[in-house]
Amino acid sequence: MNVNGPLRRNLLAVRVTPKASRNEITGLYRAADGAVSLSVKVTAAPDKGQANAAVIKALAKAMMVSRSTFHLVKGQTDRNKTFEITGPTHPIEAFLASLTDTGTSDGKDH
Repeated sequence: MNVNGPLRRNLLAVRVTPKASRNEITGLYRAADGAVSLSVKVTAAPDKGQANAAVIKALAKAMMVSRSTFHLVKGQTDRNKTFEITGPTHPIEAFLASLTDTGTSDGKDH
């Protein structure tokens, strides 16, 4: 994975859109500062950790790994989150390699 991608060592950067019409990983998001994160939309509201749990479930399902692979280490109440990956990163690296940019530098999700 490239150094500027969403996965650095065992940390995964994620940008979350809660209260979406469906749960999905929409691709990569590039912020105005050039930081890249994985763009994830979830139907859950950002209330009492519901959206965070939905993000973990969506990540695990899409990457075909256990939910316990992902531990939220930063961004509990922020749309920009950092997850620590426990276990092998190979399945996650393979999934990320299949994605393309979906966001723009103006900060708007597509």
